[in-house]
Amino acid sequence: MKTKNLIQLPDGYLSSTPIFQFILLSMLFPLWAVAASLNDILITQFKHVFELSDFASALVQSAFYGGYFLVAIPASLVIKKTNYKFAIITGLLFYIAGCSLFYPASHMATYTMFLFAIFSIAIGLGFLETAANTYSSMIGPRKHSILRLNISQTFYPLGSISGILLGKYLVFQEGASLESQMSKMSPAQAHAFGLKMLEHTLEPYKYIIFVLVAVLILFVLTKFPSCKPVVDSTKSSNKSPGIGQTLKYLGGNKQFRKGIAAQFLYVGMQVAVWSFTIRLALDLNPHINERTASNFMVFSFIAFFVGKFIANFLMARFSPSKVLFSYSIIGTLLLAYVAFVPSMTAVYAAIGVSMLFGPCWATIYAETLEVVKEKQYTEMAGAILVMSIVGGAVVPAVQGYASDLFGSMQMAFLVSMACFMYVGFYFYGEMKKNKAVQKPAEESLKIAQ
Repeated sequence: MKTKNLIQLPDGYLSSTPIFQFILLSMLFPLWAVAASLNDILITQFKHVFELSDFASALVQSAFYGGYFLVAIPASLVIKKTNYKFAIITGLLFYIAGCSLFYPASHMATYTMFLFAIFSIAIGLGFLETAANTYSSMIGPRKHSILRLNISQTFYPLGSISGILLGKYLVFQEGASLESQMSKMSPAQAHAFGLKMLEHTLEPYKYIIFVLVAVLILFVLTKFPSCKPVVDSTKSSNKSPGIGQTLKYLGGNKQFRKGIAAQFLYVGMQVAVWSFTIRLALDLNPHINERTASNFMVFSFIAFFVGKFIANFLMARFSPSKVLFSYSIIGTLLLAYVAFVPSMTAVYAAIGVSMLFGPCWATIYAETLEVVKEKQYTEMAGAILVMSIVGGAVVPAVQGYASDLFGSMQMAFLVSMACFMYVGFYFYGEMKKNKAVQKPAEESLKIAQ
């Protein structure tokens, strides 16, 4: 592909980054962040309306990230057969359909129907993330792939903050907390009150649909580069590799496997911390209501946003692995504080942890994708990395179960702490690997001089 100063190289990367297309692509990141942060609102709302255990309430995240897991490989096959733009448009259509399901869900008022609507949204987001994360890393020069993805990810907290604010003012209501109000009602009154509260869950999704339709139109009308590797017709194996061959190649790549494990636990930890921050605040201070407690999530996403800028500044001066290893140590200590200090300062420690989440996803994703040297496996590798988001379905459920088991929401944060310890171990390994690679290069340079 060639337009003016833009040339697509054989490995799929571009000679320069088309700015408008990159901005439009980056706009997708806050769109799936809105849906993800609204789950934190729904978990708190459903917990009391449906009288759920912490484990059962965490199934909201299981439905959401389970959808990602199931759709990632089909989405990669769509990208392989078509292109990134087509996959993004498909994802936006599914996202719109999933939001529309909140109309019947809010009136049927069954937990199962809400989980189905959330799962449907996740199918659309699975297409969007599988396409957009890989596309963002490739839509420009190869040497800036990690930087581009980190820039795109910087928009994510804007969507997260928007989602929490929509939930705060459209889902949560004024007055005492739901638990406090419903405890004073008869079963019949509590049921009627719960139905009324569930109707409010529809409101944020009405506004999201309008935004999605506008973005869909922009993508349909804008021309995008393919950013797909050119197949060498001179080679005998000029056909794209099949699923079996691709999985065998990726499964045999030790660094790729380590990246998948780190991404699984990182996503699970992030989702678990955010899922239970509002609940933690309500447990530690029963005098506040859900609307007030949701402010702590706003602070968390602001911290997440600020943390990304700080990380981008640090990673421009130090290796990403060194920065993330340091972040992991601090994050582990903060989560230990959350688990063991029985005061509201524990909530602020959880907010501090959010500042350290910022650069993890993009860095693990881009570095793990980079170890896939044979670029004909890129689409499938990106899909499997997105599948690792299923950690968001597993770890919150485990943390919810731990809360039920220990009878303590605070102690359950030890689950997230253990995840951050592994992420730190992963980046320590990456730091050692990079050092081992740099040493021979430096020695060769000295000899040459």
